[in-house]
Amino acid sequence: MIEHPAVIKPCQYLEKKGYKITYLPVDRYGMVNPDDLKKAIRTSTILITIMHANNETGTIQPIKEISRIARSKKILVHTDAAQSVGKIPAKVNELGVDFFTVAGHKLYAPKGVGVLYIRRGIQIQPLILGAGHESGRRAGTENVIEIAGLGKACELSAYKMSVNSKKIQLLRNKLYNDLKMNGIKMKLNGHQEKRLPNTLNVSFVGIKNHILLEKMPEVAVSTGSACHSNSKIPSNILTAMGVTDKDAFSAVKFSLGLFTTKEEINYTVKKIIKVIKGIRNSGKNKIV
Repeated sequence: MIEHPAVIKPCQYLEKKGYKITYLPVDRYGMVNPDDLKKAIRTSTILITIMHANNETGTIQPIKEISRIARSKKILVHTDAAQSVGKIPAKVNELGVDFFTVAGHKLYAPKGVGVLYIRRGIQIQPLILGAGHESGRRAGTENVIEIAGLGKACELSAYKMSVNSKKIQLLRNKLYNDLKMNGIKMKLNGHQEKRLPNTLNVSFVGIKNHILLEKMPEVAVSTGSACHSNSKIPSNILTAMGVTDKDAFSAVKFSLGLFTTKEEINYTVKKIIKVIKGIRNSGKNKIV
C-alpha cells in the first residue's frame, strides 16, 4: 500500500463495516499499473482512489489513464493531490477525477485548511450533521481567513509554477549529483523522471537513516517512514515497491521548496559527506 494514512485508515474502517477493499500492487518505482487496475475491478466496485503523487518518493501516478478506465466502467475516482498541487499541473478536468483533495500547508497556505472537490451532480452524506454550511456537506462556520489564504496560495503557485518547479528540480538534481560525485553510495527510491520536482528519496547504502538524522539536526530531512531508533518497521511504501528492509532503514527523504537556496544545498552535501564518513569510521552502524 503506497497511499497516505488519510486514505488507508478510512479504507480499513470501511473493511470493518463489511466493504471489500482491493489494494493494488506497484512496480519498483512505486507506480500503479493500469492493467492491474482493470483486473481488480469488480461488478460491485463503486470507487477507485489512487494518489496523484506519492508523499515519500514523489512518484506521479497515471491518473488520466486510470480515470479513463473508471469512466468506461461508470466508477467514481478520487485522487489525493496533497503532494502535487502547487508543484505540477493538477486540474480536475484534465485528470478526469470526481473527487480531489488538497492540503493547504503543502503549497504555503495556512496550516489547517484543505479542499475536497466534488464533481457537480454527485451527492455525498454530510461529514458533520448540523447547519447547511458548505452546500450541506459539512456543518460549521467556515474559516474565511484560511480559505482566502488557500485561494491566494493556489493563485500564486499557478502564476509561476513552471519556472519555480524548474528551479527546484535543478537544485534537487544538484543535491543528488553532488553527493554521487563525492563517492556517496545511494539508491534512488522512486521514478527517475515521473516524480515531483522537489522530492528526492534515497537509501544511503549501509547507513542507518535515524543515525544520519541524529548527527545533523540542523538539516531538515526525514526518514519518510515509521522507522525510528526503537522501531523494526520499515516504510510500507518502500516495502510495497520491493525495497529491502536494509535499504528501507537507510532511506532518507529530502523535500525542497521555493525558498531553498544553492548555498543550502552545498551545505547539506558537505554535512552529509562528513557525517557518513564519521559513521563509517566509528563502526557503530550495523543495520539489523
